Amino acid sequence: MNTSNAKKRILIFSTAYYPFVAGAEVSIKEITDRLSSDFDFDLITARLQSNLPDKERIGQVNVYRVGVGIPTFDKLILPFLGAILVWRLQRRNNYFCMWGVMATFASGAGYVSNLFRRFLGKKKIPMVLSLQEGDSESHLKYRWGGLIGLSWKLALANTDILTALSNFLLDRAKKNGFKGQMFLVPNGVDLDLFTKEIDISTREDFKNKLGKKSGDVYLVTSSRLMYKNAVDDIISALVNLPKNVSLIVLGKGDLGPSLQRQADSLGVADRVKFLGFIPHADLPKYLSVCDIFIRPSRSEGFGNSFIEAMALKIPVIATPVGGIPDFLDDKETGVFCSPDNPQSIVLAVNTILNNDDIRDRIIKKAFDRVVERYGWEDISMKMREVFHKLEK
Repeated sequence: MNTSNAKKRILIFSTAYYPFVAGAEVSIKEITDRLSSDFDFDLITARLQSNLPDKERIGQVNVYRVGVGIPTFDKLILPFLGAILVWRLQRRNNYFCMWGVMATFASGAGYVSNLFRRFLGKKKIPMVLSLQEGDSESHLKYRWGGLIGLSWKLALANTDILTALSNFLLDRAKKNGFKGQMFLVPNGVDLDLFTKEIDISTREDFKNKLGKKSGDVYLVTSSRLMYKNAVDDIISALVNLPKNVSLIVLGKGDLGPSLQRQADSLGVADRVKFLGFIPHADLPKYLSVCDIFIRPSRSEGFGNSFIEAMALKIPVIATPVGGIPDFLDDKETGVFCSPDNPQSIVLAVNTILNNDDIRDRIIKKAFDRVVERYGWEDISMKMREVFHKLEK
């Protein structure tokens, strides 16, 4: 094992970080917690909230925040203020490499800082980029007049090693011109948390909390309430599902009010419960009293929520888009529905509810797949190997 003095130092870029938590932030913390015997970690992120400190230690990472606490403004200035901060930190820490998590504002600070270094005749710092984006192709091509797609291509052209959550994202990188070393490094599941048996008394408490009665069927989705996650299609499907079928929505987002209006206009408001943000550690308790996990995604880079439900032995309904086919096979580890097709959701739900053999097979095979492929220990070792590639 390396001594602390011998450990190499890595500078991470993430547009958001704790206390703002989604799949990317979870993956950084899980990986850095496990690789702290090999590396020391610093991280540059946007402040996003005015009461957050300029610097603090979270887990095994020294977190540096830039900006004033106004989200949009902080993101826009992050590539430039972040690059200045890189310059200051590099003089003190002599980074082994930089690690950008997603080709977005934060990673831009790494690329801008290397541009400065090149202009001054200094050696660039090797850059590892991890693609985790679940955005659609049209988002890349047309968002902000095509600037998103252009920034992607520029990032890829200046990346030394690429990792991606899914084969879909690896293929997208190739199509956008990346020709270097690339590796599949998916996100993982906290197996200790999501495979732990929920005791009967806790399950009963949560059934009462959610108002679940004998004979009720609860669909559940956990996601940000945004267009790509298609909660609107699930609400539309409720109209043609039995009245004992309800939907639990875990998550917040800009579309929350319009989704509530949709449920009301379709006459299913009493069958849709919007519970808002739920802490990650509490998700298993809510999910454990539900019967089917569903997210009919319009686009998806990977989708941690799916494999978390699979680890909890809840059958999953998903669309065959993006990175989802990496872990979901129709009627083997889940059931596919079609994007933008509420009637296909109805068929998928009925397939699970009316076919015990299919349901039992899905639950077993999905659980086995998650345990075999998606534990954080294995994922972290894959990332460790990626970093060590830069030593060769």
